[in-house]
Amino acid sequence: MHTIVIDGEHAGRRIEKFLRTRLKTVPAGQLFRLMRKGQLRVNGKKVQEGYRLAENDKITLPALHAAPGREPAPDVPEYLVKRLRNTVVHEDQDVLVIDKPAGIAVHEGTDNPAGVIEVFRQLRPELPDLELTHRLDRDTSGLLVLAKTPSMLRYLHELLRDREDEIERHYLALVAGHWKQDIESIHAPLLRRADKVVVDPHGQRAETRVVVRQRVGQRATILDVQLMTGRKHQIRVHLQSQGHPIACDDRYGFAKFNRRVEHLGGRGLFLHATKLVIPKPDGQELVVEAPMPQRWKQLLKAGL
Repeated sequence: MHTIVIDGEHAGRRIEKFLRTRLKTVPAGQLFRLMRKGQLRVNGKKVQEGYRLAENDKITLPALHAAPGREPAPDVPEYLVKRLRNTVVHEDQDVLVIDKPAGIAVHEGTDNPAGVIEVFRQLRPELPDLELTHRLDRDTSGLLVLAKTPSMLRYLHELLRDREDEIERHYLALVAGHWKQDIESIHAPLLRRADKVVVDPHGQRAETRVVVRQRVGQRATILDVQLMTGRKHQIRVHLQSQGHPIACDDRYGFAKFNRRVEHLGGRGLFLHATKLVIPKPDGQELVVEAPMPQRWKQLLKAGL
């Protein structure tokens, strides 16, 4: 028999999620069968899927066999490691915060062999519990928070789910046109459709606050945007709904404006997560900032 003793970091986790993380080479079906048959026990008792672990729980289970033919995950592409190696802007015992470049996904997917989380798990093997706490679109640059421990991951997920108003999330957005000074808040419910998000009265509540940061002639405006809710594509759709889509947004943008930006050398979505203010469990505030990317400054010099 094999015994695993639960420490405080993993207290509160569902047993199946904990085991799938701890025993990555064992098929999930094998673990679930052991639970159903009572061969996997906690403190000597049979448990069901969904059981929440407590500190000092003792999980006992028989010898397990790895999935046939399963191999360790391959190394991530070296070019991704090079692009992300020096992007850390803050680190403490609980979190690691990076300034993600545009064009890099946060995790692996159909069109990308690896993303931020795979890179940092390779770069930081001493952090086996490293996880993404939130997402950024592939083409959005800026601040991304990774939790080092399960307890911090649960805490940040609970903040984002139930206490969004306690977190400040600021973005820079370069948008088409002359933004009207009196548009300071956008309240427009958002609904997901097959290939995009739209403003729809039957959608989820969504609120975005906007402050003009810089005028770029009459053709464009740089905005300081604060997310009050966190819906998919919220900033992109809210700004487009006001007639001022983000530069180089190939889904919600203006084709003519995008062509002009690209003609001047602008590449990639001009949306950047620039500041985070997060209350931590100890009562302190974590404040992290990421400056305007260099590619933005080069475009502004070129003149819109």
